[in-house]
Amino acid sequence: MTKPFALSCGDPAGIGPEIICKSWLERKSRGLRPFFVVGNVEDFKQADGSGLCDVPIIKISNPADAIGAFDTALPVFHIHDGEPTVPGKPSLDGAQCALYALEIACGLARSGDAGAIVTAPVSKSQLYKIGFRYPGQTEFVSERCGIARENAVMMLAGPSLRVIPMTTHIALKDVPSQLTRPLIIARAKAAHKALIRNFGIENPRIAVAGLNPHAGEDGNLGDEEQSIMRPAIDELLAEGFNISGPFPADTMFHEEARSQYDVALCAYHDQALIPLKTLHFFDGVNVTLGLPIVRTSPDHGTAFSIAGQGIADARSMIAAIEMAGIAASNREKHDL
Repeated sequence: MTKPFALSCGDPAGIGPEIICKSWLERKSRGLRPFFVVGNVEDFKQADGSGLCDVPIIKISNPADAIGAFDTALPVFHIHDGEPTVPGKPSLDGAQCALYALEIACGLARSGDAGAIVTAPVSKSQLYKIGFRYPGQTEFVSERCGIARENAVMMLAGPSLRVIPMTTHIALKDVPSQLTRPLIIARAKAAHKALIRNFGIENPRIAVAGLNPHAGEDGNLGDEEQSIMRPAIDELLAEGFNISGPFPADTMFHEEARSQYDVALCAYHDQALIPLKTLHFFDGVNVTLGLPIVRTSPDHGTAFSIAGQGIADARSMIAAIEMAGIAASNREKHDL
């Protein structure tokens, strides 16, 4: 039986309510699987009442009720009492609502009451003020799923490119010391498993981007490719993985090169995100690999500066819901 997806509301002072409402409006044209929002129903009534989104809202107390309600109204699983948040003005109460919503969405997915979770953007600075001690939502979700932080892998995906930064939110000067042979092997294995299970790719092709200019130029511009990357790749090849590299990163992302692999393992954050956002700024999706549940997220922030103005672009949220649907469907087939 198809389970509805749980969308955590994100920071309600941001564009989360607006892009969720706009996604519901596209439910039929985009063939979106039924979903419900976890949050304060008043924030979504406000988004509807503002005239920015002509969306009927229905308050539900059971996730299963979302299926029957979805065609005619946006179901909101109400978990936080309070006045509507003022768009563009983040508050501690709004941050608390965002955290409650994330916690409950995870629980519903873990219990099987939700088929996947899609997390709207949060403000980490606001969450830190209420005691949040995680680098981001990914680490929080992984812990709630019983997965060690280092085993939850961030993949950014768009229609023509998937990338995984092997190191993420660290200073550039710290990348060489963090880019170890075990890390590369672990990231490659997580990518391989996820592409089979979530995307239905039988023999995933993995390409590895070098750390240094020209992939080190045979050790003349840095030796990490020879001393760390190549041994890791050779070990994976010996185990039967379809992996290649390391390649000069500056020639990996044109159209012909992208056709040669299913995912690019990149050495550091911006090496992965610059090409992804250049190609798919409005429809890129953050997918967390290595979890027992499906979790996706739009690849952008809260955009407080434009909240409440009706100009937020919902394409990344819609793409995140679509990708959650693809992953959930493929998992259902794979796990039979």
